[in-house]
Amino acid sequence: MRTNYFKSNILLAACLLVLTVSVNAQQSTSSTNSYSSDGRNGKSRITINDDDKTYHMEFVDDKLSFLSVDGILVPQEKWSDYKKIVDNAIAQMKKDREQARLDRIQAEKDRDQARLDRIQADKDRQQAMKDRAQAEKDRDQAIRDHSRADKDRDQSLRDKEQSDRDRIQADRDREQALRDRAQADKDREQAVRDRAQAEKDREQAGRDRVQAEKDRAQAAADRKLLNELTDDLVSDKLINSAADLRLLTLTPTEITVNGIKQPDAVHKKYQDKYTRFAKNSLTYSSNGKNRNIQMSGNDQ
Repeated sequence: MRTNYFKSNILLAACLLVLTVSVNAQQSTSSTNSYSSDGRNGKSRITINDDDKTYHMEFVDDKLSFLSVDGILVPQEKWSDYKKIVDNAIAQMKKDREQARLDRIQAEKDRDQARLDRIQADKDRQQAMKDRAQAEKDRDQAIRDHSRADKDRDQSLRDKEQSDRDRIQADRDREQALRDRAQADKDREQAVRDRAQAEKDREQAGRDRVQAEKDRAQAAADRKLLNELTDDLVSDKLINSAADLRLLTLTPTEITVNGIKQPDAVHKKYQDKYTRFAKNSLTYSSNGKNRNIQMSGNDQ
């Protein structure tokens, strides 16, 4: 909500911005322009001082609606006499509006960067606080170390030996730290790859859900179509009832009912009416409790 508020204010300010520009005239040594625009109603006003003349123009949606020279109104039928200076004014206004648009885009980028900088600054301040706390601890330890050194000079030699060992260990620790950083870089790269893969997996899951819906819908349609086919088998007296159907095959070349191949005329009838089953080589089986439908074609 705060970002939208800033954007609205910037857009309104840009629409009401009064711009003053200086441009080189093609026929005279110099000229000065000043204009203002109101983006809410499309009106723009511009005053040009050129060759000791003052031109005042008003535009509505970049179309001239008023023109005066040195305070004298110019009738519309004479506007063509000032076409060059009018065209220059329109071109300059369009250029300035485009620059204002680019400035708004850059301002938005600058605000985003400032927000990121503030976040980083907060992190830096927190780290600085930790560093100061650690420095205090280190200074306290240094005081204790100096006091101990004054009291135990004999211990200093052993401390030096220990210091040498500590330096060796520190070198090892730095080497380990380098290896740890390298591993951390690899881990970050792997995390990026993992996120990308996760996104792909989510997209695939979405496609799988869509396909599953299609498959469920098609399965329901196939069951309905099979019931219709079974009713036709009963009507054609190929079986006595739907419960009598134990095995059925319907392929592009034949139809069998309970293991008995049917005449070609019967095959053509069922092939024409149940094209999906025939084209995909339907095999149906039932043991009285479970029903199984299989199709070996590609259109499933």
